[in-house]
Amino acid sequence: MRVVEPIVAVAQGTLRGVVCNGIMSFKGIPYATPPSGAQRFQPPAPPVEWSGVRAASAYGPTAPKPAYVAPLDGLLPEPIIPGDDYLNLNIWTPDMGAAGLPVLVWIHGGAFVNGTGAAERYDGTAFARDGVVCVTINYRLGVEGFLVLDDAPPNRGLLDQIAALEWVQQNIEAFGGDPDAVTVAGGSSGAMSVMTLLSMTHTRGLFHRAIAQSGAAQHVLTPETGHQVGTAMAEMLNIDLTVDAFDAVPRDRLIETQSSLISRIAMDPSPARWGEIATNFMAFEPVVDGTILTAPPLDQLGHGVGGNIELLIGTNADEQHFFLVPSGLTDVITGTFLNEVLENFGADAKAVVATYDVGRPGGSPGELLSAVLTDLSFRIPAVRVAEARRQAEKPTHVYEFAWRSPQFNGRLGACHGLEVGFVFDNVEQSSMRPLVGDHPPLALAETMHRTWVNFITKGEPGWPAYQESRTVMRFDQDSVAVNDPRDAERRVWEGIR
Repeated sequence: MRVVEPIVAVAQGTLRGVVCNGIMSFKGIPYATPPSGAQRFQPPAPPVEWSGVRAASAYGPTAPKPAYVAPLDGLLPEPIIPGDDYLNLNIWTPDMGAAGLPVLVWIHGGAFVNGTGAAERYDGTAFARDGVVCVTINYRLGVEGFLVLDDAPPNRGLLDQIAALEWVQQNIEAFGGDPDAVTVAGGSSGAMSVMTLLSMTHTRGLFHRAIAQSGAAQHVLTPETGHQVGTAMAEMLNIDLTVDAFDAVPRDRLIETQSSLISRIAMDPSPARWGEIATNFMAFEPVVDGTILTAPPLDQLGHGVGGNIELLIGTNADEQHFFLVPSGLTDVITGTFLNEVLENFGADAKAVVATYDVGRPGGSPGELLSAVLTDLSFRIPAVRVAEARRQAEKPTHVYEFAWRSPQFNGRLGACHGLEVGFVFDNVEQSSMRPLVGDHPPLALAETMHRTWVNFITKGEPGWPAYQESRTVMRFDQDSVAVNDPRDAERRVWEGIR
């Protein structure tokens, strides 16, 4: 029996997708003009129209990026697809003839220098199966997306994300989606993007609910730090900090130099030299430029911006294990290094170590560092968002993913990125096995995926909002809501992070 290929008309032309098990998908759809030539360091321009029917059966080009280095490359497999037309998105829908289906727009992570919406773990089939139109996007990364140049608009990667959301508003009804029921979600730097977008007044109307997984509202740079990064890049390339100078540098060399700078900062993360990068650990982040991003996102949230949008935010119990266990760093970290990290944050190292020792008796310096950095980079920033939104019109719900992976002899724990396969109900995919092992708990995937569908559909995940009781839903083999988990470790960062 011949399978009919779905055809859909969008603003710039007609697309032909594919059908698999009743789910229709359309991939590689351009939402902006290719960012090459004169557009390389400019805001995204509207997509070019085409004639005839454009094939949308395969993922489009991915943003220029380095490959993950070992061992992370084996844990986060993702394609590198060449081509300039990489400001594109992908859509999965159960029914193009429907009206008013809720919409999920996913922003990938990757520390603002890696990642793609074409990664297999973000396949939106399960969301479409359960009545949600799922969209994944690409956006400019690294130098092209976030480097501060003297004569170019900053935050180009953020502007790309906004352009993708605007495209969804204009076109999603053709796929059965409701432009007034859009949830924007993301993981890691994608979650940081979500929180930044939530704090911007001119994104109003582009989304109506938000989900932030392992990323919050403190990962932005001041203009001074952003300029310092740009100056360092220019010095390494021996060029001026201008569009023309950077445009003359081949992309491969830009990416190589970008990676070298990131490594240099990691080897000597001096707060005096690198400002907030010493505590954020990422050289390429959104910059509070005063125009596109007018103020630090956490400040804006505390002033009520985005308070009319329901928020689901959370972290994993052992985020930092992802960065320390597979590389073997956990076993070589010393107490001296742990103290130096804490001093960079302005913390009382003795008091912090004593607090974390209570819940981890006999823990090595590497294990304590992983717990500390999990909180500093992920959990405490998420707590600060929930605290800032206590008076908001719409509720904030907080979760923690606590299921421990059996990988690396069980030491990987509930690491960074592990929850994604459960949320997308993709834990059985071969690409997820390096993280979840051969026998992940399918019931937990069903629980988490259904929770996300409920939030996307109704704004209600199923446990109390984060208020005085500090209620957190802990997802594990047996999922349960708890009040103020690890309260002593939370309190030790008051006034510091």
